[in-house]
Amino acid sequence: MPHAQFDPTARQTLAVAVVEAKTREDLTWQQLADAAGLSVAFVTAALLGQHPLPESAARPVAELLGLDEDAVALLRTIPTRGSIPGGIPSDPTIYRFHEMLQVYGTTLKALVHEQFGDGIISAINFKLDVRKVADPEGGERAVITLDGKYLPTRPF
Repeated sequence: MPHAQFDPTARQTLAVAVVEAKTREDLTWQQLADAAGLSVAFVTAALLGQHPLPESAARPVAELLGLDEDAVALLRTIPTRGSIPGGIPSDPTIYRFHEMLQVYGTTLKALVHEQFGDGIISAINFKLDVRKVADPEGGERAVITLDGKYLPTRPF
């Protein structure tokens, strides 16, 4: 039976334990995702407290991390989502995404509405991919793909 949380504290505490265990065991997010049989973006978000994991994914991940049965149960609960407290993010990586939306948010909105009409891009029916590619001018570039289902606004 699915259970939901209404206080993010337990999942935040578990996320800290997950990162500590991941570091102690010298594991990558990809290794944890491989054990779970799900995408690296989804498993990382789940382990950081943003999604529930199915039991078939929670159990092998918990085993790799050395977590107990209580942690398995908690990984399966539907969390209170949202990992960034109010205000402007102070972490430089997260801030850059905030900045990208500040600069390109209205552009994205205008282009989505022009191409699809009035509606939203789902963050529930959603896929995320992050890839590192060579920059022709030297160095590396990040290619971030946000793939969400379009949901039209319906008058009622």
